[in-house]
Amino acid sequence: MTRTRYRFLGNDAPYFLTMTINQWLPVFTRPATVDVVLDGWRHLQTHHGLQLHGYVILENHLHLIARAPELDRDVQRFKSFAAKRIIETLETAGADRLLKMLRLFKGEGKIESTYQVWEEGSHPQRIEHEDVMRQ
Repeated sequence: MTRTRYRFLGNDAPYFLTMTINQWLPVFTRPATVDVVLDGWRHLQTHHGLQLHGYVILENHLHLIARAPELDRDVQRFKSFAAKRIIETLETAGADRLLKMLRLFKGEGKIESTYQVWEEGSHPQRIEHEDVMRQ
C-alpha cells in the first residue's frame, strides 16, 4: 500500500505536481536556488523527454504541469539533483541558518543524508479533462 492517495497512473496524460520544501522553509527567495530548479528541468527536457506545460515557483514550494515517458522517475531524478545543488548553493552563500533548519527538520529515516530539502511526495494529479484544472 502506498503512503499517499496521490499516485502516477500512467504516462499518457499530463500531471499537475506540487513539490514542497521541508517545513515550508523559504528556499526559493534566492535567484541562485531558483536557477537550480530551472537547470534541473532543462536537463530533464533535453535528456529524458520532459514536457513542461507550465509552472510557478513560490518561496517554499513549486507547482508544475508536466508530462514525460517516465514522469515518476523524472520527479525522483529532479528532487535528488535539486536537493544536492540547493545544499551546495546555500553552503556557498553562507546561508547557515537555513541549512541548520534543513538539518534540524530532517526526517528520522533519512540516515543517508545530513539535510532534508523536500517534503515527501509530489502530489501528482492526472489531468484527463478540464475539470481537474478547476479544482
